[in-house]
Amino acid sequence: MSDAAAALREPWPDLDRQRQGVTVGIWLFIVSEVLFFGTLFLGYAVYRTLYPEAFRIAAAETEVFYGSVNLVLLLTSSATMTVAVDASRQGMRRTIIACLALTVLLGSAFLIFKGFEYRDDLAKDLLPGSQFPLNPPQTQLFWAFYWVMTGVHAIHLAAGIGIVAVLTWLFWRRLLPIGSPAILGVATYWHFVDTVWIILFPLLYLVDRS
Repeated sequence: MSDAAAALREPWPDLDRQRQGVTVGIWLFIVSEVLFFGTLFLGYAVYRTLYPEAFRIAAAETEVFYGSVNLVLLLTSSATMTVAVDASRQGMRRTIIACLALTVLLGSAFLIFKGFEYRDDLAKDLLPGSQFPLNPPQTQLFWAFYWVMTGVHAIHLAAGIGIVAVLTWLFWRRLLPIGSPAILGVATYWHFVDTVWIILFPLLYLVDRS
């Protein structure tokens, strides 16, 4: 049985239609996620417009070092994921496995650095509540958005790491054909998660920073 025949699943008549189905399905999911994150971004923009000075004071407390390192990690992971997709088109199983494994490692490194950043934030009591150290009180709005947006992003990334890890294992055990459209769907999701961080980074770490 050829690799293309092995990758084909019911009810698709051919592999091209199956790839199109995977693409449409993942993009429908991403559109729903865009609506979710878009609502957060809109709320953030509204309150930043209403309380620009409070948001400037609050944003000055974010850790640019951690944010920058994580930006580099995710951009690199997007590159390794892209190489994995290209390798799948060329039938290069070992390259696929290596690049997917690197993607998992880079994504995991992001979560580790984010954990260090959260530790430092909590050490400075930057969790909205009665002990919040910054003034005016509206600075808590910025940090509420910070925790929600970065936390939801981290959950999405953790899910992506798990999916990529499973995909890597399936390719390694030869349980998934090299030409499977699954890698394209997973790659599209991964790039979406990376894009969200590209938006979050300037919003939370750079805008109005003196």
